[in-house]
Amino acid sequence: MTGPYTTAPMPQPPFRPAPKWARKRYVLPALALAFFLGIGAGGASGDDSKNTAAAPKAASPQPTVTVTTTARAKEPEPAPTVTATKTVKVKVTTTVTATPAADPGSASDDDSGSSGGDVYYANCTEARAAGAAPIHRGEPGYASHLDRDNDGVGCDS
Repeated sequence: MTGPYTTAPMPQPPFRPAPKWARKRYVLPALALAFFLGIGAGGASGDDSKNTAAAPKAASPQPTVTVTTTARAKEPEPAPTVTATKTVKVKVTTTVTATPAADPGSASDDDSGSSGGDVYYANCTEARAAGAAPIHRGEPGYASHLDRDNDGVGCDS
């Protein structure tokens, strides 16, 4: 009985001779080795090898010169840093003129609504020198650049 799962002997593949490159795999390196060995043996046949009966020469010291050079890439040197510090003393004189208060009953020509808008302090040092610090929002001389924390009080600390 034959079925799909019966064990039958496997057919043998046909005999194929080795390709030509496989034969050269051993021959070419062997020829190269023989060639280099022949050059090495032939190089020893200088003037010394022909005259083997001559007396050996006395050894004499020979000078030896050894030169060692080291090349390094040159890195550009950093430019010198120059720092000039100049201390300047500044004396600030601030003249503050107060505008007279307008009578509540009189009409003014200036209806801008600014109360003391003529007073200006560039920084808190000027305001303190004038004796106006701390300046509250709405007072003459108040400006937002004097109020760092925006709490309505300029030059408070």
